[in-house]
Amino acid sequence: MVETRVRAKDLIKKTIISEETGRKFGVVGNVDFITESGELLNIVIEQATPHLKDLNLKGDEKGRFLIPFSAVKSIGDFVIVSENELI
Repeated sequence: MVETRVRAKDLIKKTIISEETGRKFGVVGNVDFITESGELLNIVIEQATPHLKDLNLKGDEKGRFLIPFSAVKSIGDFVIVSENELI
């Protein structure tokens, strides 16, 4: 399997889509990570859609929704996340 590297700056402004339903959740505004280990924690969502607002996700200090990075299934033209792992 070929491993592809993606830089965090390349994720910014990508549309986030549900793997199960194809619903749009918003766009990537930023990525939270631990600087010492590089562990990715959350994707910070901007322009959240009503679909995302119905999922009762955690938010940051600015009221933006956070999607745990563990829910990300693939990254390409879009960021695909598992809606089942968000509930």
